[in-house]
Amino acid sequence: MYQDVLLATDGSEGARQATEHAIALASRLGADLHVLSVSEEGPHSTEKRDKMRADAEDEAVQAVEAAERAAIDEGLEVTTTVRQGVPQEEIVDFADVNAMDLIVVGTMGRTGLDHLVVGSVAEAVIRNAPAPVVAVREQT
Repeated sequence: MYQDVLLATDGSEGARQATEHAIALASRLGADLHVLSVSEEGPHSTEKRDKMRADAEDEAVQAVEAAERAAIDEGLEVTTTVRQGVPQEEIVDFADVNAMDLIVVGTMGRTGLDHLVVGSVAEAVIRNAPAPVVAVREQT
């Protein structure tokens, strides 16, 4: 049923937890794992960036490489992609163009004003995705 699983990651703690979940799912399902990270553009992209790593492209590359290593360690077939743009738009487009069967994303669980100002990538993916979405909430 699910042969191609898309993991969207930004390297955050929530994304690392989603990575573990995606790897476990892909392993149990015998699916290929496709890892995507988006070098973010937009008005809030600098707010999310770690002060020590100012290069968004480098962050995206590091995020997919970390997920790729973890997936390979579990014996999965994995492909990686880095795109530039608005994360939710790029995730949905990638899933559509590449006929993904399932999408796994992490969520930070923002609420209130923070949610209204920054929005939710996971929420936008869920609303617009061409495939089922598993949202993994960050556990602290």
